[in-house]
Amino acid sequence: MALDLFERLPKDFRDLCEDVVIRVEDFPADDVLEEMEAESEFDLLGLFQGIGIPFRGHGDVVQLPNMIWLYRRPILDYWAEHDEPLGHIVRHVLVHEIGHHFGLSDNDMEAIEADPE
Repeated sequence: MALDLFERLPKDFRDLCEDVVIRVEDFPADDVLEEMEAESEFDLLGLFQGIGIPFRGHGDVVQLPNMIWLYRRPILDYWAEHDEPLGHIVRHVLVHEIGHHFGLSDNDMEAIEADPE
């Protein structure tokens, strides 16, 4: 579902994501939960890990690929508690985490989400 929704994002937005790896895991790792000061393993729906485009220097050596993590169980839990389609929630999390890669503002991300699927 995440990859299908990614393919439906605006092309210019997707084209800039060529070096981003998207992964789906059941839950965040314990070290991620600790670092993010999460109270529960259900607190995080997604996460961007890496160096965003605005923060890269020309001489930077890339050590690991930039990663977008989508956490399946917290997303499903959120879906069960809210009156939103599952695809809408996954798309929102995906856009939000990719937005961190680009250093986008909340308004920028809202505009991308408003673009028809």
